[in-house]
Amino acid sequence: MGVSGPWLASRSAADTPERIAELYAETVDWRVNWPQPEHPVVPWIRPRSTRADVAAHFRTFGRVCVPGEGEVHLDKIMIDGPDAVLIGTSSQLVKPTGKRFVMTFALRLTVSDGVITQHHMYEDSLAVAEAFTR
Repeated sequence: MGVSGPWLASRSAADTPERIAELYAETVDWRVNWPQPEHPVVPWIRPRSTRADVAAHFRTFGRVCVPGEGEVHLDKIMIDGPDAVLIGTSSQLVKPTGKRFVMTFALRLTVSDGVITQHHMYEDSLAVAEAFTR
């Protein structure tokens, strides 16, 4: 099954972290770019490797960003067999500081046996970190 399978259209931004995590394998190769494995002020930049970790990522994201204030625009989706790269921009309002970040990103996903096995997010971590700084 390639990346274009029915799982891609079966979830939305309104889904719960647990439903989103169902898209992922029990063990996942997860990376959010930052020079170190964890970021001192961005709570979702940390190592993850399980489906439960994926749910925790989306719970954390939902807890620190204002619901309904985020926007994601996809400029390009490239699919090659089980691999996909999504390129776009994301804007979110951060609850703890009231600041908004706008960043570009590239998200690389790999799908195997109908679930995501690799999730590598290359984002403008500096723009995000600045929104968390008072």
